[in-house]
Amino acid sequence: MKWRTILLQYCFLLVTCILTALEAVPIDIDKTKVENAQPVDSAKIEPPDTGLYYDEYLKQVIDVLETDNHFREKLQKADIEEIKSGRLSKELDLVSHHVRTKLDELKRQEVARLRMLIKAKLDSLQDTGIDHHALLKQFDHLNHLNPEKFESTDLDMLIKAATSDLEHYDKARHEEFKKYEMMKEHERREYLKTLNEEKRKEEESKFEEMKRKHENHPKINHPGSKDQLKEVWEEADGLDPNDFDPKTFFKLHDVNSDGFLDEQELEALFTKELEKVYDPKNEEDDMVEMEEERLRMREHVMNEVDTNKDRLVTLEEFLKATEKKEFLEPDSWETLDQQQFFTEEELKEYENIISIQETELKKKADELQKQKEELQRQHDQLEAQKLEYHQVLQQMEQKKLQQEISPSVPGGESKIQPRI
Repeated sequence: MKWRTILLQYCFLLVTCILTALEAVPIDIDKTKVENAQPVDSAKIEPPDTGLYYDEYLKQVIDVLETDNHFREKLQKADIEEIKSGRLSKELDLVSHHVRTKLDELKRQEVARLRMLIKAKLDSLQDTGIDHHALLKQFDHLNHLNPEKFESTDLDMLIKAATSDLEHYDKARHEEFKKYEMMKEHERREYLKTLNEEKRKEEESKFEEMKRKHENHPKINHPGSKDQLKEVWEEADGLDPNDFDPKTFFKLHDVNSDGFLDEQELEALFTKELEKVYDPKNEEDDMVEMEEERLRMREHVMNEVDTNKDRLVTLEEFLKATEKKEFLEPDSWETLDQQQFFTEEELKEYENIISIQETELKKKADELQKQKEELQRQHDQLEAQKLEYHQVLQQMEQKKLQQEISPSVPGGESKIQPRI
């Protein structure tokens, strides 16, 4: 089993970024007769961007650690609690000198990057006299007290920071989606205020018609139910629905053949359901809402199937879920268009926040405009002074020439007699 997959999925990808889900690879029908489907080389599958500000550092550390045979062996035998608690981090003391040297260099580069970011931020705020080293304390994914060496403490902090940050990812995504929906409604209402009564009625009628069109879609199968999985089996995999087998289904959709269905692999299963509701060509279908729906489906299946809450579905967990009543007789699934994301009170509070922000922005814009006008006035003043100075210089040059060249008398003789 590839250690990259275990470490990424057990620790760093407890909650994955919401990316466009991978399409399930169409499988030839003969695959149902093969007990072990041809494994996919996981080395060719790039780990997704976690969205963390230290994502690149995280991946580089993993790339280096996976080259150490001792650490990889220990990891394969470790359980989720050993990894999350930090006990596994102590094994770092036993890795090869070559690996430790590379890790040291990665840490120095990361510290230098963070210092550069801090400096850029402070410079933009025109702050001076700040202890940049002390400011490194705000970054909890490395030990700032020893910026030169990568120690077991650093691995422990990296695992715990990534675990904590990613565990809050879904919640943050839901909050951002809620703000997105409130902003949409706010902008719609503000636009209506700019219209006369006739145009406003037309716009309201169009809005209601678009809602009806969006809600008029085929029945959505309950995510993770037998009906939903059989539909994937038939339409995405091209297999006979009468031959549906949960174990074979699991192996077919364990794309990287690591023995788990991770969050990306699960989300790929919902593509067919989402296509029933959302079409990027339709004005009434919002693709941001589609990704929120995908996230809700994945969360629901994880809550139902992932019994040990490690954000991964094993074959055993998957097969046990198919034995439940909910798998055969699930409740109906409520799509986003059947739910209310916010109350009027929440919308008003959000609009108040927007109003305050707009006021502050307008104030800053006015200040900048005044500064611009003042700079322009000073510029014009300097240009006027420059022109005046240039004219004075010209006059002085002309006078100097007149003094040096005496005027001639008739006949070409000078009025001034030369001195003897």
